[in-house]
Amino acid sequence: MVDVLSQNEIDALLAALSSGEMDAEELKKEETQKKIRGYNFKRATRFSKDHLRSLTRIHENFARFLTTYFSTQLRTFVQINVVQVEQLPYDEFIRSIPKMTILNIFEAEPLEGRMVLEVNPNVAFAMVDRMLGGMGTSTGKATVLTEIETMIMERMFGRALESLQEAWKTVADISPRLDSLETNPQFMQIASANDTIALISLSTKIGETSGMINLCIPHVVIEPMMPRLSVHHMFVTQKKSKTPEEYEALHDRVNKAHLNIVAELGESRLSVQEFLSLSPGDVITLNKPVDDGLLVKVGDLTKYIGSPGTVKGKVALQITQIVSEGVEENDE
Repeated sequence: MVDVLSQNEIDALLAALSSGEMDAEELKKEETQKKIRGYNFKRATRFSKDHLRSLTRIHENFARFLTTYFSTQLRTFVQINVVQVEQLPYDEFIRSIPKMTILNIFEAEPLEGRMVLEVNPNVAFAMVDRMLGGMGTSTGKATVLTEIETMIMERMFGRALESLQEAWKTVADISPRLDSLETNPQFMQIASANDTIALISLSTKIGETSGMINLCIPHVVIEPMMPRLSVHHMFVTQKKSKTPEEYEALHDRVNKAHLNIVAELGESRLSVQEFLSLSPGDVITLNKPVDDGLLVKVGDLTKYIGSPGTVKGKVALQITQIVSEGVEENDE
């Protein structure tokens, strides 16, 4: 089983390299030596490389949507990128995250089961500080959340899940909904210890504060969607043509669309002084004779020429000519 280093173990390793207790050159020599990697038959591979590549593409879009969302909400520099997409047992994920962290447990209909968006406390508290009018700094200490902090995080991360819905649109229509917010991983049980999960790690920078956001998706949750994660399926879906029923529905909607049609009597040029001196009863001379047809415009394009008149006591216009302004000709 592959060991996943916690943040404390990473800090201890860096400190040992800085103090000279460990030699970086020796570590490089060990890496060049041929190694034998053990295989654990109890750890089943649920996601193929094709599936992981598709998940990477989907969540790269998710990272971009999140960057836009948090930049707008926090009004500061935000940068979120996908670092890694891997599969590992659920137990390893629990052991790799801090003992006190922000766990946003959510569901995504029509998928059955729960997923979790884990946010490093440094990042979460920096967001809260920014939302409350601060500079976006984090205390660096994991504390018990107050009611105000809990409410702010639930609202902020609940809306952030809308970005996940947008990112998954190319594969499936899901409706993520925040179920609960926890701070202790031991109180969260969304899968059994040996269940395989897809872990999407996002490096996050809020102003001067940086940390990780991890999205944990159990295999049993997205198993019904696994065939759609293949590259072949995604290309076929993109090239799929519309059915006759869809074209007919589109045709009906276009026919029912409303257009603004304006008949122009003519134009005239006035100086500012003349314009300011206008009063009721004044006559403005237009640039065309009375017997000339009126230009009829649809939007900004001239489409018809007509003559004015009345019908049943109401002002009317009779179309006398069709013009081709604005019509795009096909050169093929």
